[in-house]
Amino acid sequence: MAAGGSRILRRSRTLVITPRYWRQRLVFWLGALAIGIVSAGFARLADQAQHLFSAIAGRPDGLRFLPLLVTPLGFGLCAFVAARFVQGSQGSGIPQAIAARHLRDDAKRSGFLSLRIAVGKIVMTVLGLLCGASIGREGPTVQVGASIMLQAARWGGMVQARGLILAGSAAGIAAAFNTPLAGIVFAIEEMSRTYQARTNGIVLSAVIIAGLASLAIVGNYTYFGFTNATAELGRDWLLVLCCGILGGAFGACFSASMISLTRRIRRWRGATPLTRTLAVAILAGFLVAVIGIASNGMTFGTGYAEARSAIEGVPLPSSFFIAKFLASLASSVSGIPGGLFAPSLSVGAGLGSALGQLLGSPIGLAAVLGMAGYFSGVVQAPMTAFVIILEMTGNHDNVMALMAASVLGYGTARLITREPLYHALSRLFIADVLRQRRASAAASPT
Repeated sequence: MAAGGSRILRRSRTLVITPRYWRQRLVFWLGALAIGIVSAGFARLADQAQHLFSAIAGRPDGLRFLPLLVTPLGFGLCAFVAARFVQGSQGSGIPQAIAARHLRDDAKRSGFLSLRIAVGKIVMTVLGLLCGASIGREGPTVQVGASIMLQAARWGGMVQARGLILAGSAAGIAAAFNTPLAGIVFAIEEMSRTYQARTNGIVLSAVIIAGLASLAIVGNYTYFGFTNATAELGRDWLLVLCCGILGGAFGACFSASMISLTRRIRRWRGATPLTRTLAVAILAGFLVAVIGIASNGMTFGTGYAEARSAIEGVPLPSSFFIAKFLASLASSVSGIPGGLFAPSLSVGAGLGSALGQLLGSPIGLAAVLGMAGYFSGVVQAPMTAFVIILEMTGNHDNVMALMAASVLGYGTARLITREPLYHALSRLFIADVLRQRRASAAASPT
């Protein structure tokens, strides 16, 4: 009886809310609020940078060839700054956030998630868009959100680092695109690959606060606008199959190519890392410029305008998705900071548009289904794929068709490559940390 009474007493003590508890919660809420504000500001800067580049590159006079100079130099500058001053900021940012969740040492986490990296990530992603890179701001927003939340945890004396990185990542996705459900699903399916009930409240509250902050600044909106196209079982079943299977196959090819090229480039640049990093970036920038000029500027930037026009029913050139695929791959392996979500959705919309024209289906519907199949194939996260596209397009009549295309894309991709893109890349960052640890241990006196 006495033992039972002591257990009840200990349990009752754990329910006492102390000033320290409120201080931690206040710092956490302020961190989520900061994520929403920073995400909204980041979005505006990125949009302005892309519009400025488009205004110059889209001119009919000789300036349309300016990307042949500006884009390679811009890539080289971004790669140099990332390699010398902001290590850990290269690429999407999602693999770094995943890697940080697997590290127990806070100092090692700081190599991937810090306020310095967050600022550098924003600046260099905007610079990349300013020189025409085929990148997005969603992956960088995940790394920025996780960095802000982890710093808030340090200030507030909170110890749930893994859960807070998860919350910051979800809040970044939700605030960046006004997609709160996608932020939550992304955190569960892609960032953690498991569901932990003890972190769901943290993730949910971070998403709500960051989302409200973003809404207060930019208002309520649907990222890709609305589409009224609705799938009909008898008419569009072939379109769903083609978008899912072909989208998944192309997405898997992108993912496998990026993993393979990234590994080869990392091994090749080992002897003279900075010189060869710059060489790769400049060459990739030149390829992006050539592809962009050949496509009349359609492949520069995020691809948002092209995807939106396809969703609204305007067909894209049949060659667009191949050109955007290549431009996005070159940008992704170049070593400059930048995300994959928006360019991948643009490639998917282009693929869907081409299939819609071939099969005589509504272009808007085909674009949405192509986005679901291709994006699911790239990231191998079917739930995230159909939820984020559902929220971005605002059409709830196609839930079953979107789910089918996403699952088909995922299944097809798994047949081609069993390595999910972000997790495969995160293992490269973890391997770097382990090599540094072994080198330090070998150099230290015994």
